[in-house]
Order: sequence, then structure tokens, then C-alpha cells
Amino acid sequence: MRVLRRTLGTLLVLGTFGAAVSCTAARGDDARPGDDPPAALAPFERLLPAPASARAGGPGYAFGAGTVIRTATASGEEVRQLGELLAEQLRGPSGLPLPVVDGADGDGIRLRLDEEAEGVGDEGYRLESAPDGITLTARTPAGLFHAGQTLRQLVPVAGPGTVPGGTVEDRPRFAYRGAMIDIARHFFTVEQVKRYVDQLAQYKVNTLHLHLTDDQGWRLAVDSWPRLAQHGGGGEVGGGPGGYWTKDEYRELVAYAGERYVDVVPEIDMPGHVNAALSSYAELNCDGKAPERYTGIKVGFSSLCVGKERTYEFVDDVLGELAELTPGRYLHIGGDEAHTTPAADYAAFMDRAQAVVGRHGKTVIAWHQLAAARPAGGAVLQYWGHDKTPAAEKAGVVAAAKAGHPVILSPADRLYLDMKYDAATKPGLAWAGHVPVERAYSWDPGAYLAGVPESAVLGVEAPLWTETIATRADWEYMAFPRVLGLAELGWSQAGSLGWDDYRRRLAAQGPRLDAQEVNFHRAPGVPWN
Repeated sequence: MRVLRRTLGTLLVLGTFGAAVSCTAARGDDARPGDDPPAALAPFERLLPAPASARAGGPGYAFGAGTVIRTATASGEEVRQLGELLAEQLRGPSGLPLPVVDGADGDGIRLRLDEEAEGVGDEGYRLESAPDGITLTARTPAGLFHAGQTLRQLVPVAGPGTVPGGTVEDRPRFAYRGAMIDIARHFFTVEQVKRYVDQLAQYKVNTLHLHLTDDQGWRLAVDSWPRLAQHGGGGEVGGGPGGYWTKDEYRELVAYAGERYVDVVPEIDMPGHVNAALSSYAELNCDGKAPERYTGIKVGFSSLCVGKERTYEFVDDVLGELAELTPGRYLHIGGDEAHTTPAADYAAFMDRAQAVVGRHGKTVIAWHQLAAARPAGGAVLQYWGHDKTPAAEKAGVVAAAKAGHPVILSPADRLYLDMKYDAATKPGLAWAGHVPVERAYSWDPGAYLAGVPESAVLGVEAPLWTETIATRADWEYMAFPRVLGLAELGWSQAGSLGWDDYRRRLAAQGPRLDAQEVNFHRAPGVPWN
């Protein structure tokens, strides 16, 4: 609706090469008028997220018209398809042929699965560059995909050139590395979300959380309750036309993300944030009267009628259809800001909603307010509190974590991408304070919530709520570059984190973002030039 279709071919690769040196990043102050610019980083020093280990050494590989991508026949069709995708990504605007051929022997870019590869885990990899070629090795296709994304940062921008010699050995710190987009407050098309998937996947983000429903709009067709989309999808904040996705469009997005090893986690928020549903079906209201569609941005005023059995038929039908569409393991059922639902009713409702998720073969994710009720076995809590969240509320999350419930960290004053950078930022909100790029990056997920050990942290997620976001330009401006910090916090080992090094590697991504036509915020404190 608001954007032109962007194919993967427009997501260009970028690399500018210095001498191949060891990966000890140089440090320097922010560039100011009249200062000498910071010393250029060598290729392996620019990688983002920071790899577990990177060692430059020896001559590099001549990448050019004769380069082929080699996949072992025994690796199967998935690796062959991965090779074709990598060829498309590396080709960019260069026009290089980059054919994908069977057989892992010979020069070129070699993709190798090795189930015995040590130290890389399920998503890690080893990248080796030498004059006879570049070898990407992983235990799984997902690991090979991530290796290819690292290679994209080492390949010349638009044609032949030298990929520096050396070795990268890498693995993620956290299993869950997510970003959320709210298409309920303002509607966005599948094509726009696909663009975000490509932007995220190249930095090893592996989960896309879709906030599909809220007071302002219902964005996915449900066969058994058709007015949810037909009526509930017909509005948005400010009174715009809204819209919704068909089931085929949702399947298309899920498949597209899956090819890039990004799992989709859909969210149907309940029992609050449901005015679009209440407006669509009067029977979901306790008084049997449907309210008007809502176009404001207030929260906490709506609730399903938790005493009606018809409500639970609705929950079962909707979550059942969504489970059939979604191959991933999780369904998100919201559970936040249900201010008009009495505490006892809230707990009873969440008991039944969680049971529905389990019957449909999925695992529950809910916002951390579920801790005040009765989290089902294995349920995951997503924490969105901040520095001023009451201690008792934090204590509930800590208790749930100690009881075995994994936690996803999305602190609003760190990772909410709709928070303004500063007072001059035009889009966005500031109820959790301003979140400049340094603040978004400079914290340790493994030690963030006192009492929650790193072993209980499933990962991190950066949500982008869209009360004030109606265009692709605003979306990208608020997400970038902060979502790159999210990617590093989720992937890189704790010892690799540090603002001074990160800001210089972030600056090195600026031309890459420019080449991909990303409308990003040129944050102060980052030596972009």
C-alpha cells in the first residue's frame, strides 16, 4: 500500500577493504569538525554482530566472474536452495553469474554440512577464506545461512575484488533473537514486512513477532469469524482505511521468512486490546452490544467477556486456524494491559487460553503480566518493563523464571523501537523515556533482571509499535540503527560487547544501509563518516 515492492536483489552487499590484520578493533573518540577521522577498521573488525572469533591471515580469495558456489550433492535440496539464495544476495548489482553447482570440491564458495563440526552449535558456523576459495561449514542449514550473511559483509560492493584471508568461528549467545512489528495500529503490507525480514536476517535475527490484532485493527482473515477481518480490519489509528492479510498472504510471508531461517511468532492479544474483535461481533461483549471501531491510541479499556462460553469458542477457533498456518512452535497470546478485566477473571481466562494453545500443539508466549496469573508449564514470558517498573512486578517475573519459565527480554527503555531517540525525534512516543542508540545497546541481557540467571533468558526482542508509525520511512528511521544493536546483543558473546568498539562497527554499516535505501537515523556519537 505505501511502498514499492522490494525484491531481495535490491538488498545490496557492501564491503570496503583495508589490510588483513588481527581482530583487535582500534579505538577512538567521536569524529568532530576539524578532527582526523578514526582509523579505518580492517574487514574482520567491521563484522556485525561481532563474531565469537575472527582471525585475519594469509592471502585472500579473488571474488569475480569465475566464482561459483558449490554444494555437496549429499547435502540435499535445502542446501542447494540455500546456495541459490546466497548467490542472489552476493550478486547484488554486479551482474556476476555466480552459478550454483553440485560437488563440494574445487575453487569457489563451498557450502559444507558437517554434523560433527565442533564449537558451533545449531546455528553457528566456520568461515575460512584462502586463495583457493571460501569454505562455509556448519552443522545445520541455518548455520550455513548465517555464514553466508557474514560473507556478505566481506565481499566487495559491486563486482570483482578480494575477500580477505582468514577464519571466522561463530555461534549465537541466545537462541531467540527477535524483532516485532505491530501491523494492528497501522496496517502494513506483506511486501513491506518481507523487506524487514531481509533486513533482519542479514544480521542473524531469527524471529519475527507479528502483532496482528489490537483495539484499532484485526489484520488476519479467520474463516470461522469472517467479520474480524472484513469489519475489524477496516480501520487504524487516525481513521485510515486499514486492511488485512488473507491466509495465503500470511502463508507467503511465513514461507519467505522460513527460507531465511526466520521463525514467525503470531500474536492475538487477549483478553484486552480487543476492541476490533468486539466491534466485529456483538456476542463477544457481555452486554451483547458491539462498540464502534476505535482510531485512538489509549490502552487498557477493552476486554473479552470472560464469563461467556462463546468467548472460548472464539479463542479456540482463532488460535486453531492460526496454529494450522504457523509451522513454528510458538503462539503469542498477549495478556498485557487488561485493566478492565478483574484479576480473578484474568487468571481464569489465561488458564483456558493457554490450554487452547497446548491443544493445538504450540507453546505459549505471553507478555510478562502472565506472571501475576498461572503460567502454564513451559510458557514463555516476554518482559517489557523498564527501570521504573515496580519491584513487585519484577519479582513476579523472577519467580516465574525460577519456576522454569524462559524469559524474553524486551525492556521498553532499551528495546522499544517506537521510543523517541531524543526530544527532536518526530515520530514515536516517550512514555518510557528517550532511547538513544547507545542506551539501546549498552546493557547485558544475561544480567539485566536481578535474580534471573542467564540460563533462564531465552533471548531478546525489539518491538516496534506503530501508533505513530504509518510509513516505511518512519518505520525504518525508528528501527535503524537500534535494531542492529538488538542483533548483536542476541548473537555476540558477552565478552565481545562494548560501546566504543560497537559504534565504530556500526558506522561501517552506514554505507551498507545507504546502498539498501534504508532510511536510518545517523545517531550522534557514531563516527558515520
